[in-house]
Amino acid sequence: MAFDYKKEYKEYYMPKAQPEIVSIPEMNFLAVRGRGDPNEEGGAYQKSIELLYGIAYTIKMSKKGEYQIEGYFDYVVPPLEGFWWQEGIQGFDPAKKEKFNWISVIRLPDFVRREDLDWALTEAANKKKQDFSLVEFLTIEEGICVQIMHIGPFSDEPASVALMDQYIADRGYEKDFSEHRLHHEIYLSDARKVTPDKWRTVIRHPVKKI
Repeated sequence: MAFDYKKEYKEYYMPKAQPEIVSIPEMNFLAVRGRGDPNEEGGAYQKSIELLYGIAYTIKMSKKGEYQIEGYFDYVVPPLEGFWWQEGIQGFDPAKKEKFNWISVIRLPDFVRREDLDWALTEAANKKKQDFSLVEFLTIEEGICVQIMHIGPFSDEPASVALMDQYIADRGYEKDFSEHRLHHEIYLSDARKVTPDKWRTVIRHPVKKI
């Protein structure tokens, strides 16, 4: 059976609909950086998702080709994630979508090395006749965070964030946003198949003890 990160690491991907403090270890990701409204039809954000999945599945299906990745095991491609920020705003203001900066990411299994990504970029470009050069290898260690399972449309996220803010204030923590510690979302629902009121999104914010 294929290894499923969502099931094996439920503490990272399946939090409750109430805030909790969690320590997130170092992870490697496929990443594409950009800015602008993610809802723009055919825009940079939607393009980034196509690029990420193109490479993610090239790596997953490498088991069937001549290029064999050392330590490979079969796995379910992890969910799409995103790190978000806006210039001059601490945290995240969903009402100002045109000011978004983002890093779209998909987690990589630990056996994938930078040279394996280099191979995948070339392989995907040759097969799909498409430029994948925007996809990069990114290592992130988030550390201590507060997170919650937000259920509902993205426009309702401020209510979940308010719960997180109250939770950390009651426990002696404060938000710790910086250039390297960002608003983080993990998308667990397929928006094409699930109505917005049932979307499940992990929201994660960096925190520190006061």
